[in-house]
Amino acid sequence: MKASLRDYLLSTPFYILPHHAISWLMFKLARIKYTPVKNFIISAYSSLHEVKMHEAVIEDRHAYESLNAFFTRALKPECRPFDDTENSWLCPVDGAVSQATKIENGRLFQAKGHDYSLLELVGGNEELAAPFVNGNFATIYLSPRDYHRIHMPIGGELTHMTYIPGRLFSVADHTVTTVPRLFARNERVACFFETEHGPMAMILVGAINVSATETVWHGLVTSIAKKIRHFDYKKGEVCLERGQEMGRFNLGSTVIVLATEKFKLDEAMSAGNEVKLGQRLGVYQP
Repeated sequence: MKASLRDYLLSTPFYILPHHAISWLMFKLARIKYTPVKNFIISAYSSLHEVKMHEAVIEDRHAYESLNAFFTRALKPECRPFDDTENSWLCPVDGAVSQATKIENGRLFQAKGHDYSLLELVGGNEELAAPFVNGNFATIYLSPRDYHRIHMPIGGELTHMTYIPGRLFSVADHTVTTVPRLFARNERVACFFETEHGPMAMILVGAINVSATETVWHGLVTSIAKKIRHFDYKKGEVCLERGQEMGRFNLGSTVIVLATEKFKLDEAMSAGNEVKLGQRLGVYQP
């Protein structure tokens, strides 16, 4: 991706906008349960975004108790079959590939002219970053119309979680191509797993309007706190199966999957491609 003048014009206001105040307001609006108001909000939202309600377990958009419940709706399992290739990892979300390639000496490619530090991305912990220094990564953007639950690419045991405070820049194309170190600047939750294929990490990156990142074991993680928070987990305390839900976003944002050098990304994981939960992310090559 190469930035245009239009990209700069669209992204520049985000430097001065009160990210957290806007997101706090959206958090409150998305949880209004008063029927006439929440139905109006859901209808207005649906008119702006093409939401495929026939894929949802509950197809009536007004049957949801709030806009947030509508955002985080469950899908019919048959709509997202899981790839069954041997040693394959699943794409964890619906979305579009921002970038997916090798990590070069601890640097991740963001867009033409921009990269960022793996160590900064994971919160400055060298031990947690070490397995991925020359590994592989996939950055997948979830748009407002997408399914907003996040699933496990492979079964794993949670070892550590870090909440890293930061800005809430938009993660749309125009900011990805213009804002340096975007994913290492935004608020994020880094989750580290031990799997049968070695270490794996999932970074849940927040964005403007996305002030509510949750995991299934902790609940709401993100906050307006200004310091990093670390959570260690005992062996066997949190074990999730391949394809199981591990978290969710309020509105859309970005997931970054980190894998070791022995993981080969699938050809479909190419920048700009739309992807679906359950398709092949790549294959572990022992």
